[in-house]
Amino acid sequence: MYNIGDFARIGRVSVRMLRHYDTLGLLHPARVDPVNGYRYYEAAQLSRLNRLIALKELGLTLQQVGLILTDKVGTEELHGMLRLRRAELAAQVEAGNQRLARVEARLRLIETEGVVSTDIVIKSVPAVRLAELSAVAESYAAEHIGPVIQPLYPELMSRIEAAGLAITGPSVAYYEQTGDGVRVHAGFPVNLDPVKEYDFDIADLPPIERAATTIHHGPMHDVDVTMQQLAKWIEENGYRSTGFAREVYIQYGHGDPADWVTELQEPVTGPA
Repeated sequence: MYNIGDFARIGRVSVRMLRHYDTLGLLHPARVDPVNGYRYYEAAQLSRLNRLIALKELGLTLQQVGLILTDKVGTEELHGMLRLRRAELAAQVEAGNQRLARVEARLRLIETEGVVSTDIVIKSVPAVRLAELSAVAESYAAEHIGPVIQPLYPELMSRIEAAGLAITGPSVAYYEQTGDGVRVHAGFPVNLDPVKEYDFDIADLPPIERAATTIHHGPMHDVDVTMQQLAKWIEENGYRSTGFAREVYIQYGHGDPADWVTELQEPVTGPA
């Protein structure tokens, strides 16, 4: 047997908590010395302690834990409950990380207010034929676009490879307003056979006679800073935007995200 201090150490809990569990009837000592009142526990009681702590970590009250332990929840059932809770906690962490990234992005936008990029070039963009997949996002906000577009590219690449085609240039994304949402198009230029049918769409993007273009360095969750600087430049130089910017992923998806390179191509009208 182990005294309460040793059992607490082995079970990774506090002595105070063991006394509390005893008071609540959740985990009684195997023996209590009738003379000095010292509590002693058996190693076999670690099983109940582990279940007690696990159920508590699921967010259950100690009263609920006691009822479940009384019903002698099985190991497999407990594993299932813990796996579900782990998935819920992981989702909460991921949501928190995404929220933090959005706050940081807004802070960067605020910090760069009044800054207008000079690395912007007006140029024509040639037509391009793409193999593409598309899906609808709730809005043009980064937190809505990202989860929609990210799975499209690996799926599209898999279908292109299965069709025996070669990708001939960097991937392209473009956007269309559709009701209250945005249709997100993810594409690759490929050497298509015009007489064959494929399990992806084929899109012929028209040339852009005049586009305000700039290079964004880094991950796409930071692109709003570059987008807004582009918008300021367009307005301050007498141009007018005529649609969503195309995104050409010159270097993307490999290595350090800080090294990723994306060209933004926003169609404009204005000064000759």
